This record gives sequence, C-alpha cells and structure tokens, in this order.
Amino acid sequence: MKRYLPLAALCILAFATFSFAQDPTASPSPSPKPKPRLSKAALLKKLQASETTLWNAWKDKDAKPFNSWLTPDAVMVGGTGVAGKKDVASAMASMPCEVKSFTLSDWKLTMIDVDHAFLTYKGMADGSCAGKPIPPVWASSVWVNRKGKWMAFSHQETNIETP
Repeated sequence: MKRYLPLAALCILAFATFSFAQDPTASPSPSPKPKPRLSKAALLKKLQASETTLWNAWKDKDAKPFNSWLTPDAVMVGGTGVAGKKDVASAMASMPCEVKSFTLSDWKLTMIDVDHAFLTYKGMADGSCAGKPIPPVWASSVWVNRKGKWMAFSHQETNIETP
C-alpha cells in the first residue's frame, strides 16, 4: 500500500493543477444575433423581386435561378400537370415558349406564419408557347423561410378566362 501512496499523491496533485488552471468565468462563445424579421411590406417587396427573377429566368430559359430559389421538395402545378424542382429546371432549355416581355401586378401577400408566406398576383406575358399565345394567369406561390433564406416551395397558375 505504501508503494502506491506517492503515485496517488502525484495524481491528486496533477488533477488539482488542472482544476485550478480552468477559467472560472468561461462561457460559451456568443451566438450570432438572429436577423430581425422583415415587415410584411418589406417581405412583399423581397418576394416580388424573387418572383420577377423567376419569371425573367423563364423568359430567358435559364435554369440557374430555379435551382437557387426553389426548395428541393418544390411542387409546381400548371396546365401540363404537377412537376418538381428537377423537372422544371431540366425543361427550361427545351421549353417551346418564346417570351418577349411580361408584367406582374395585383400583388397580395398573406402570412401563413412567420416562416411561410402565400403570394398571389396576376401575370401577363407577350409571347407564345408551342405556337399559341400565352394566356394571362392568376398565380400563387408559397414561400418558406429556410435557414434565413426565403425560397419558393410551391407555384400554381390558373388561366384567366375572359367572358
């Protein structure tokens, strides 16, 4: 037993040294302050710009904005059926549409909750798809805030019927 007494004393001394060497006021690193929430008017302006970017990408047959702004699980509903993000992005180059210009108007934003927004508007395009004029549409999109970035989760269009 006497053989182990110096070893035990050395271990106690070593552990005591480590204990006293710790900073007693150590605190976790401060987490970054969360970004303040946008007002409804500011969010409407931001989402209008994002929708306009996607319509410009459609006009220019550019898949990059769709790959950036659509959630991986995005759903698009239109006259040809239901499509996902990959379907929309891959169809851009071969799309049989020639769009000269477009206008978006009658915007309305409805908040579902703080991270989900429902955006509706009217879209009119000057151009043709498969040789037929592009009809005016009422469009709706659901936007979601994922890790601080607003992304399009769903988009749907309904042709406006003229009486």
